[in-house]
Amino acid sequence: MTADLPTRRAGRYRWFVLGIATFTQAASAFFVQGIGAMGIDLQRDLHLSTAQLGLLLSAAQLLPLIGLLVAGELLDRYNERWVVGIGGCVVAAGLLVGSAAPGYLSLLLVLLVVGAGYSTVQPGGSTSVASWFDASRRGLAMGIRQAGLPLGAALASAVLPLLAAAAGWRATLVAGGLVALLGAGVFMGFYRRPPTRAALQEEGPSASRGPSAPRGPSAPRGPSARPRWSSSLRAQLGARLRMLREPAMVRIMLSGASLISVQTGVGILTVLHLHERASVGAGAAALVLVAAQAAGAVGRIVLAWWSDRRRPGHHLPGRYLSGPYIPGRYASGRYVSVVTCMVAVIAGLALLMTPVGSSPVAACAVFVWLGFFGLGWYGPWVAYVTESAPPDKTGFALGLAMSVNQIAIVVMPPALGLLKDSTGSFTPVWGLLSLLTAVALMLTARGERRAAGQSERS
Repeated sequence: MTADLPTRRAGRYRWFVLGIATFTQAASAFFVQGIGAMGIDLQRDLHLSTAQLGLLLSAAQLLPLIGLLVAGELLDRYNERWVVGIGGCVVAAGLLVGSAAPGYLSLLLVLLVVGAGYSTVQPGGSTSVASWFDASRRGLAMGIRQAGLPLGAALASAVLPLLAAAAGWRATLVAGGLVALLGAGVFMGFYRRPPTRAALQEEGPSASRGPSAPRGPSAPRGPSARPRWSSSLRAQLGARLRMLREPAMVRIMLSGASLISVQTGVGILTVLHLHERASVGAGAAALVLVAAQAAGAVGRIVLAWWSDRRRPGHHLPGRYLSGPYIPGRYASGRYVSVVTCMVAVIAGLALLMTPVGSSPVAACAVFVWLGFFGLGWYGPWVAYVTESAPPDKTGFALGLAMSVNQIAIVVMPPALGLLKDSTGSFTPVWGLLSLLTAVALMLTARGERRAAGQSERS
């Protein structure tokens, strides 16, 4: 297969690209997303506290704090095929070598390496899908692609506890490494850039002036027009730091950090909550986590599909107006979906703090609800990021937004575990997550109303 795909085949091939990007996402996240389901086994075998269990997940997410920014910059310069594929191979190598880890501290080091490799998979898969789908279908495509993480988590939650019980926790690292290697191989073997991008690379930036391309100085640029390594490093850093001050990016980062905290809490503490507070058996509690993650996969698709249609009026392409980039109406629809998720998780977390959280049946239903909204938000949120970013900085914007999420992913698991250990209760944990989400909802809603007023006046 050549690097250029005929335009007439692009309509069919983009769905194949979506499939391999989704599979690679699921494969790369397989082991780390199964840690929560193995929580009871890991606590028993390695004599861990809840905080130490949370620290395992934090270790896998520590290096992406910087790695996501580096990956975003690489994705703006190089082919996603190699950036994502090499990252997946690093994940696989780390897990396979780590299967010989003698204990808890060694496992922490292994997960640091895994996190470094995974830094490229998340933004790389998103940019690859975004480049193949226009705005009218991008929400659905992003939702399907982002469903790979909860789908991988659901499969891991079903398989890894059984494998750990039968062959020990080291065998789960071998399985995770082989799955990650398969995902990397599939992506490197089959992913190709869209034909328009290949044409741009050959013809230069003037080729981007097609009938559907935005006019003016902010028109998307081809790879040949992207910043070169020889450009002023200071100027490039300044442009990217200014992106941090953009109101749209601030809203994106606040909503993402609050919801990723909820997602992390659900992934780590669902099994422990059901087992300790609702007296659900370990096996049944793990199955509930599988159901919650499957609901999250469905949520990422359904909510993203809804965001394609939940928009006021007709689509207006994003543009620069003497300064900051103004996202189009599709991004507005994505925001409504994200806000809906924030309201829904606040309600679900509040229920867990009542006697409902002690009822086996009711608590299980609440966790499935939290799975749908507390994991499903990510599909429309990623589409919101891509459509709020300047056209030639999509990769960096994704890396920036995801790296802010990484702060919450690193801090929250051990913090929530420590809060539970020190209080002996899950109520303060769910209360903290609910409060953080409510504050983020209030601040982002205020900013969105202000931005909508400015857009109407312009």
